[in-house]
Amino acid sequence: MTLEELIRRFRTLAVDKVQPYLFADEDVIDWLNDAQRQACIRGRLLREDANPAVCEIALTPGQRTYPLHKSVYEIINARIVPGNGDRARTVFLASREWMDENMPDWRDEQGQAEFAIQDDTSIRVVGVITTGDKLVIECYRTPLKMLANDTDKPEIHEAHHEYLIQWALHKAFSVVDADTFDPQRSDRSEAAFTNYFGRMPDSDLRRMTREDVPHHNAPILP
Repeated sequence: MTLEELIRRFRTLAVDKVQPYLFADEDVIDWLNDAQRQACIRGRLLREDANPAVCEIALTPGQRTYPLHKSVYEIINARIVPGNGDRARTVFLASREWMDENMPDWRDEQGQAEFAIQDDTSIRVVGVITTGDKLVIECYRTPLKMLANDTDKPEIHEAHHEYLIQWALHKAFSVVDADTFDPQRSDRSEAAFTNYFGRMPDSDLRRMTREDVPHHNAPILP
């Protein structure tokens, strides 16, 4: 569905088809963009492993921490591609707590980089890298572009599009206004959105999700 079609369907469901509209187009567009971002996070809908702007980070000797692309939500896999043409090697994702327990001197690690720590907006490489090395990740991400023009379409599969409208309805009827405020309708729409895409993880759950990988994938250290 295009943005124009989403807005039209929203106005039909909201009984807001006569101008002047109760809900401004710019507000509906904001709610739909918010809906798509939340859907991607809740349902892990956009898996990225091909876009260099998102998945590739040029590494610099002596630099430990690197910003992630703003769309990256959760790293699934990471590897270092050496600049000398050698075969890529896996980098295991770990938490600082896990590193402290298993490699107490990790902050001063002088061996080949084999671990990394994902923070909210950055990634910390543990170990030594060589000029020309590149970190390549596979991840779940949020949309790269905002819906803005009538012909724009959400990045997520079309099968999900109609459920985005439920979030817009939830936000619309939660606005405290004498003509539109309807908490029951707002709650029903939010529940419909959540039933389809799942609950929004809080910051603690997001952190734990980032940090559960090494317990399954990391080698047993001596």
